[in-house]
Amino acid sequence: MAQPPPRISGVLETSLYVADLARSEAFYRSVFGFETFLRDGRMCALGVPGGQVLLLFVRGGSAEPSLTPGGVIPPHDGTGKLHLCFAIPMLELTRWETHLQEAGIPVESRVKWPNGGTSLYFRDPDGHALEVATPGLWPNY
Repeated sequence: MAQPPPRISGVLETSLYVADLARSEAFYRSVFGFETFLRDGRMCALGVPGGQVLLLFVRGGSAEPSLTPGGVIPPHDGTGKLHLCFAIPMLELTRWETHLQEAGIPVESRVKWPNGGTSLYFRDPDGHALEVATPGLWPNY
């Protein structure tokens, strides 16, 4: 019988590919309050609460291997309107609705899930579908 896979602790990084790095960094810093950990001409790493990192890459900027002092990062890239969801506490839902409205960011959709969670969907400057969701969206959240 095969052994189960080695254990993981969670998702550490996720990436979005953007047209204008400065514009996207400013959006995520102002809307979510994320801290910039690292920035260069091709990417920006933003700290997300819970020990996670959102990587913003200039579209096409990582299509070649990236040399670092510790090794080579394989090439990667993405196109299209991607999706990313951030977990929020149930009691913050109304504050998020107000915050988005005050920032001039339209809520594209509001979904009430069968397990009691609620999601708000909106767009970033590149048209990526962003979501903030309260507990009750998934069996594990």
